Amino acid sequence: MSEPINRREFLELTAGGALGLAGAGLFASSARAAGTKLVSPGCRGSKVKVARIYMGSTRGLWPKPTLNFQEEVAAYGQQFARLEELADVDFTVDSLVTSPAEVQQIKGKLQDVDGILVIHLRMGTGGILQEIATAGKPTAVFAVPYSGHEWTSFGSLQRQPAGAKMEFFLTSDYGQLATAIRPFRAIHHLREAKILNVTTRDFQGYADQMKAKFGTEMKQIDLDTVVRAYNAISEEDAKAETARWIKGAEAVLEPSPQDIHKSCRLALAFENMLAEENATVLTVDCYGTMWNKTIKLPAYPCIGFSRLNDMGLGGICESDLRCAMTHIILQGLTGKPGFVSDPTVDESTASIILAHCMSARKMDGPNGPMCPYKIRTVHERQEGVTPQSQMRKGQKVTQAILIGTDQMLYFTGEIIDTPVGVEFDRGCRTKITVKVDGDITALWKNWSSGLHRQTVYGNVAKELGQLCRYMDIKMVDEAAKV
Repeated sequence: MSEPINRREFLELTAGGALGLAGAGLFASSARAAGTKLVSPGCRGSKVKVARIYMGSTRGLWPKPTLNFQEEVAAYGQQFARLEELADVDFTVDSLVTSPAEVQQIKGKLQDVDGILVIHLRMGTGGILQEIATAGKPTAVFAVPYSGHEWTSFGSLQRQPAGAKMEFFLTSDYGQLATAIRPFRAIHHLREAKILNVTTRDFQGYADQMKAKFGTEMKQIDLDTVVRAYNAISEEDAKAETARWIKGAEAVLEPSPQDIHKSCRLALAFENMLAEENATVLTVDCYGTMWNKTIKLPAYPCIGFSRLNDMGLGGICESDLRCAMTHIILQGLTGKPGFVSDPTVDESTASIILAHCMSARKMDGPNGPMCPYKIRTVHERQEGVTPQSQMRKGQKVTQAILIGTDQMLYFTGEIIDTPVGVEFDRGCRTKITVKVDGDITALWKNWSSGLHRQTVYGNVAKELGQLCRYMDIKMVDEAAKV
């Protein structure tokens, strides 16, 4: 194990002006990438398509007989204008409907949207909502108090086949308009996403299933492609990227300057590979066919995975395609990256410890703050380069994994510790102890379908439940008593 890097080594490694670039922005070394602008995290250059339908009857008496639809629509327009989260949303259909016949006139346009947002303005709209439901699209209905008495039928409508893809928001909180649209964004990201998998393993069967159900494309990439992308990165850009990573770190412990340089060069190559393929997520068989006696990557990929996650794209270790799919879903719902983990359980604190050597540094999303991090080796192998991120105590989290095409395992909890230091020199570098919402014994007894899960900041069980309803996925709380 090498000694921690000192300031002199750092200056020598980054000579030639790289330090001058360090403050220019985390991803400023971009003579090298095509750099398609992200419209929303995890989806290159493509907006979420939503049909916004204002729904009211001309004969309704609630909320008042003199209700002016134009004034109501204008007032909602002001509310939407305040929701910066919707900057990536295109309301491709934007209509006021007052009868089922008017819904029929626009129904053809509804087939091209990711979801329908219905805003309930006035009573007497039951037939209109029934007609919207027959479009068969994911539909969120927003109904403030006094909008009408139709809420009494929402539950029964949802239980009918026609209403199976409907969710309802009975609230005076206009911020929930953005919440209602989040599952549409995840659906859009799934359909637009392209995952690159660097491996020699055959995954075509799984890829075909994901394409058929969600529209997600997966492409196999060989080692030669990675090497060409790596060799195409200039020394100047690689040095500048290395300078940024070292400058931002609290400490550099085991890795040598040369190893950090190689990993940062590979990180830039990963971005170029995604740009070249117009892809959004990259995963590598880094513990298998890409790191054996005869085949090796130019460097350890952990820095590259972390960097892609920080950017709002996706870097997933170990060719874990299930985690890649779950990453896309959670990122679509939250705008935040997931944390792949190998868990271990501590019943004495009703907690599960989630550990992995690779973690994003920007767990709040591309525009959020950066976690404190150290540059370490991969613990299990005592080599390579990876960021050891220290996440936020007190943070609510959701952990989930998509199993096949029709099951979502999940649980929620709160980070109560982030074990670091010599006394925790076990397991993987980045660790969070999560106190589970639910029963810790039930969690480990219910556990199935392998080790890895994806963890994201925030309790997003409600939004995840919406998505699962829309996509005909069974949602299973792993921490619930049977």
